[in-house]
Amino acid sequence: MAKDYPTVKDIARELGLHHSTVSRALRDYPDISEATKEKVKKAARRMNYSPNIVAQSLKTKKTKLVGIIVPEIIHDFFSKAISGIENVVYNHGYVPIVLQSNESSSREELNVDAMITNRVAGLIVSISQDTESSQHFQRFIEKGIPLVFFDRVIQGLKAGYVISDDEQGSFQGAQYLIDKGYKKIAYFSGPKNLTICKNRLRGFKNALKKNDIALDTNLIFHGSLHEENGYQTIEKLIGKNDIPEAIFAVNDPVAMGAYKKIKEAGLKIPEDIAVLGFSNNEVSSYLDPALSTIDQFPAEMGEKAAQILFTRMQKENPDEEIQKMRTELIERQTT
Repeated sequence: MAKDYPTVKDIARELGLHHSTVSRALRDYPDISEATKEKVKKAARRMNYSPNIVAQSLKTKKTKLVGIIVPEIIHDFFSKAISGIENVVYNHGYVPIVLQSNESSSREELNVDAMITNRVAGLIVSISQDTESSQHFQRFIEKGIPLVFFDRVIQGLKAGYVISDDEQGSFQGAQYLIDKGYKKIAYFSGPKNLTICKNRLRGFKNALKKNDIALDTNLIFHGSLHEENGYQTIEKLIGKNDIPEAIFAVNDPVAMGAYKKIKEAGLKIPEDIAVLGFSNNEVSSYLDPALSTIDQFPAEMGEKAAQILFTRMQKENPDEEIQKMRTELIERQTT
């Protein structure tokens, strides 16, 4: 039989105190002496006491839970962003709940339902690659639950937004390739509906325009944000013997998919094809040759998203808020 969890009354009985005194001591009320607080907290640790979050939420209609929804936890970018978020969340005395959409908008909607059911105090989210409607997120706005998007966002809501300077980062990457002497540059983009893909493609096009290089739409490819997109796209180009001088990919997974196929085909990087990614996944530095990329500083982005969330918790009806984060070119051996 499972053992009952200790309650505030159990601690009070153990110490010979009134249960209201114990409750206030655990919550650091100023009218309780420091000596009593220490005695109560020491007993709570010894008895393995933990607060009944469900009971508290039924009483206050609030919890100490912060929801986090990301496309994939396995993605290095999102795992680092989650770490940044968690640092801030725990420091505020809250507990994170992390769910992944697996790049499915329908699963994302189920995740949203679960967060509302669990009465999260706020939600931090990066949308799936096929999310187009904001309706399920609108429920948070209507309920007055703070909402912050990061990296992949869906606009038009009274929410917080933390994004990379994607357009500038992509412009910098394209300019770098042009300065290296590459002229036939293929751009491997992601889904057309995602803001990050639109902005990064815009930055790429702006760099071409600035350098008086004609845009060749046959060298722009839309697909998913996974490795197979890069792999299959370069496979088709190799099969047609239409090999670009360089590839600029919308993110590192797409770049690494292309990287894998290029090596399988017996071509050399960067002598035959240069490859540039975007996001600076940790594994990119371990490849041989190591992958050049654009760093987005995901841990910093996660921390900023959480900080904005807690700021919005203090406001009754916060307006839309946008925070743009820096990017940085990381030059390695693939270019």
